[in-house]
Amino acid sequence: MSNSTHYDLVIIGSGPSGRAAAIQAGKLKRRVLVVDRKDRLGGVSVHTGTIPSKTLRETVLNLSGWRERSFYGRSYRVKDDIDAADLQARLHKTLDYEVDVLEHQFNRNHVDTLMGLARFTGPNEIEVATEAGDTTTLTAERFLIATGTRTHRPDYVPFNGTTVLDSDEFLELAQIPRSLTVVGAGVIGVEYATMFSALDVRVTLIEPRDTFLDFIDRTIIQEFTHQIRENGVDLRLGSAIEKIEDTGTHVEVTMANGRHVRSEMLLFAAGRMGATERLDVKAAGLEPDRRGRLEVDRKTYQTSVPHIYATGDVIGHPSLASTALQQGRVAACHALDTPTLPESPWFPYGIYSVPEISTCGMSEEEMQERGIPYEVGIARFRETSRGHIMGLEDGMLKMLFSLKTRRVLGVQIVGEGATELIHIAQAVLNLKGTVDYFVQNTFNYPTLAEAYKIAGLDAFNRMPIPEEYRVGNKKG
Repeated sequence: MSNSTHYDLVIIGSGPSGRAAAIQAGKLKRRVLVVDRKDRLGGVSVHTGTIPSKTLRETVLNLSGWRERSFYGRSYRVKDDIDAADLQARLHKTLDYEVDVLEHQFNRNHVDTLMGLARFTGPNEIEVATEAGDTTTLTAERFLIATGTRTHRPDYVPFNGTTVLDSDEFLELAQIPRSLTVVGAGVIGVEYATMFSALDVRVTLIEPRDTFLDFIDRTIIQEFTHQIRENGVDLRLGSAIEKIEDTGTHVEVTMANGRHVRSEMLLFAAGRMGATERLDVKAAGLEPDRRGRLEVDRKTYQTSVPHIYATGDVIGHPSLASTALQQGRVAACHALDTPTLPESPWFPYGIYSVPEISTCGMSEEEMQERGIPYEVGIARFRETSRGHIMGLEDGMLKMLFSLKTRRVLGVQIVGEGATELIHIAQAVLNLKGTVDYFVQNTFNYPTLAEAYKIAGLDAFNRMPIPEEYRVGNKKG
């Protein structure tokens, strides 16, 4: 860090949005500082969230031989005895690489860094306390809060760091349990539950509400629910938890409907809170909501205090690393009075469960609520030659088209490669493409992307034929 304590932009947090904002500010040749409370850069995304969980998923699928079991049987494994050390090895190697790349990017763009706990002492001033006990006072023209979230740890859950854990602690498992209870069927809970089921761990997934992942198209959720139950996940919906007890030999969950669930380990993954409680944002004139999140203008990411911005998970939905990267870039440009392209209206949502889910655009339920006349196109991965080659028994792609404009308005995918395949949908949605695109264009063969062609034709064959394509309507 340079000797000066005044900056054009001070960013608190080095996760995806803080990282993107810092690099953008550096490229604009402004004086920028990133403050992070951890001893290494990267934030929750690199150390306990996005990157670790996705690395863990890839390790599980590789070592378990999951992708080959349809050919070689459910007992097939690449490694017979998989232990926690196997999962940790790839995890730490990946994290070290991510931190190294981030440090290099900051150095190359002349971004200063300071490791310590920041708190506002006024609208334009923060204090940073380091682990060594030093305190540094800094001022800036603009601030960006990108502190992310922390795990929700209610009092009734007897966390002990070994058999009852939150999602941050879960990555440091000393051993793989034979049975696991996951509380909370949100994105994090669903991802970990299905990953460990792929390791042949007996998993019970508990969600007090009657439904889960409500922002996903219901047809996709029905397909997903069928697949995870086939894979061994015991899904318990619609009953609240009365008590969680660590007996010493097992963890026992008592549910309001009278049922009990016993397992060697419990992961509590029901919600996260905005990490603002130690930031003293009230000293800067900000008031977080009851979950610690900050309200912002969604085009500029300005808070109610005009020179203070907030991005990433600390502002709530959609709480994605991908959208956080965009938010950070846009916020930095606006804060530094630099014109930039606005964000695209349609962005993909990815859930890295087993199987993957990814969506872009509207669900069928949203189409119905808005009263949009529509047609549906469906393709099953097993209908594609590539699906047969890969041994896929499940997986589907669903597309929704407006009957009035013929435009594609939503795409949902569940199955292998869903988070990669969705970008075709994203491009067509943002370019206002129609069903005709999928009928007219050639897709590589054999590929899973061919499912777009199949689903497009499925809808096209049920939709009214455009006047210019009707037989006998040609001029001349």
